[in-house]
Amino acid sequence: MDTPRFLKAIRREPVDTTPVWFMRQAGRYMAEYRALRQRYSLLEICRQPDLATEVTLQPVRRIDVDAAILFSDLLVPLEPMGLPFDFIKGEGPQLEHPVQSAADVDALVRFEPRDALAHVLTAIRQIKGELGALPLIGFAGAPFTLASYAIEGGHSNNFARTKSLMYGDPAAWHRLCALLADVVSDYLLAQIEAGVDVVQVFDSWVGALNASDYREFALPHTQRIFEAVRGRAPSIHFGTGTGSILEELRDAGGDVVGVDWRIPIDVAWTRIGFDRGVQGNLDPTLLLGPVERMLQQVDDVLDRVDGRPGHIFNLGHGILPSTPVEHVQMLAQYVHSTGARGQ
Repeated sequence: MDTPRFLKAIRREPVDTTPVWFMRQAGRYMAEYRALRQRYSLLEICRQPDLATEVTLQPVRRIDVDAAILFSDLLVPLEPMGLPFDFIKGEGPQLEHPVQSAADVDALVRFEPRDALAHVLTAIRQIKGELGALPLIGFAGAPFTLASYAIEGGHSNNFARTKSLMYGDPAAWHRLCALLADVVSDYLLAQIEAGVDVVQVFDSWVGALNASDYREFALPHTQRIFEAVRGRAPSIHFGTGTGSILEELRDAGGDVVGVDWRIPIDVAWTRIGFDRGVQGNLDPTLLLGPVERMLQQVDDVLDRVDGRPGHIFNLGHGILPSTPVEHVQMLAQYVHSTGARGQ
């Protein structure tokens, strides 16, 4: 059986055309997903393998993507650690008891994901049984982003509480992030055992750090995760607002480094180094407007990578809920039809 082009691109091998997948490719922009959400909460979908399987497969049935990504949530490891949460309509995730002190950090526990998150692993096995040769991406959050959720208790605009603990009690901060690195490593290895082909580490909030703080407070912990999965499965390292810390993300690890839309992808790849692949980097809002402009920007991305092996086309972040499905379909088809340049 031929190796899927998505896996070839991660290895920086020549491919017949540029592989494409989308973050949040399963979600609210799809009518099928909205219909399920009328009956089930997000956490119910995450916790029921049949539902998680169905949602993971919904975009695969309608969009010409080169990989599926497990439907789950970054925060699911927090509850078995001792940090229960729920999703509040219009506000996003909200933790019942955010971490506020060193004592709160020390009360958290490491757990066995094969027990506490067995439903996720069951979903992975079911999804793999349905996908055939199409690769499946598993994922987890990076320590900085998970720690920020744990401390802020939900979304934050300034990360004041996070940085207050980070700067004010660095020993407690590093204990928290070390525990999270252990938990995420365990969780990703369990996902790999269950059948995922690739793992992505999301550091969605890491753009809040400058390069010096990233190296001191985040890099060692994220690096441990990539070291844990090295040789077990290919890995992708993703963050947003990371134009000032691309070299640091590279040093933390990952076979592929995600690039958001705030920096030209060729400039980013030069800084990351051509010994890594890159993923990105279309602005998600372009899918909301005129198709002609969206496709012009796709051409710009593809021209900038100039067929160099190792580019995976994606958005710089997730698909927005108001995005027309037809635009996503057209985008994937266009990348495949024009992305063979220079191959």
